[in-house]
Amino acid sequence: MAFIVHLSDIHVGAINFKEDYLLRAVNKINDLNPNLVIVTGDVTENGYYAEFIKVAEYLDLLESPLLVVPGNHDARHIGNECFEELIKKRCGTLNVKTPEICAIGLDSSEPDIDYGKVGRAQQASMEKELKRAGKNKLYKIIALHHHIIPVPKTGRERNVLTDAGDILKSIIDRKADLVLSGHKHVPYVWFVENTTFVTAGTVSSLKLRGKDICSFNTIDIQPDSVEIILNQADGKSKRLAKYENRCKVID
Repeated sequence: MAFIVHLSDIHVGAINFKEDYLLRAVNKINDLNPNLVIVTGDVTENGYYAEFIKVAEYLDLLESPLLVVPGNHDARHIGNECFEELIKKRCGTLNVKTPEICAIGLDSSEPDIDYGKVGRAQQASMEKELKRAGKNKLYKIIALHHHIIPVPKTGRERNVLTDAGDILKSIIDRKADLVLSGHKHVPYVWFVENTTFVTAGTVSSLKLRGKDICSFNTIDIQPDSVEIILNQADGKSKRLAKYENRCKVID
């Protein structure tokens, strides 16, 4: 059906940003030739215009279709305006459709605030798109920066999605198949009813916990199964999950 790359938290402009890690990841992703690359936010450290210019150059190196959503770092210092000009016009937080999948990007960032919010307008739009995709028998993907479900081994819960309960209910009721996020720099997989929630680590920041390594995820969606692989900067990979494709059609 589809082969997707999920990467997150590039943090261009940070002291601990590793350009060589990012470029190696870009080369590997281009070799993999995915149907879609989804980037779940914090592409910059401070939301500065110069950082977004550099991010745009890196993203232009990716040869596959892109879906990019902003993170809390990207909304600092009126970075939301820079994102609109330099990133959204290239790829954007818009719906990406193929004959078999529908990927919906949500902006969970708030200017100069680290916690997230989707809001009622985006929630209503998301519900409509999920319903339409379900009727068309498409595999339904939601992408946003902030995690909806807490991630283990990430310390005290903070900077959360303030309307997580409402968004979670919409996602479950409308039978989204996959929800992708970043923010915590820790890869993890949760299963809630028929929806899989996947967080990505950071692809190029050394702001890591314990012995974690920079990484990105690949997601192989087949008619009968879904496999999620963690691809580490040291060249090693491991399976995060493999499960039955539970794609459901909304009545």
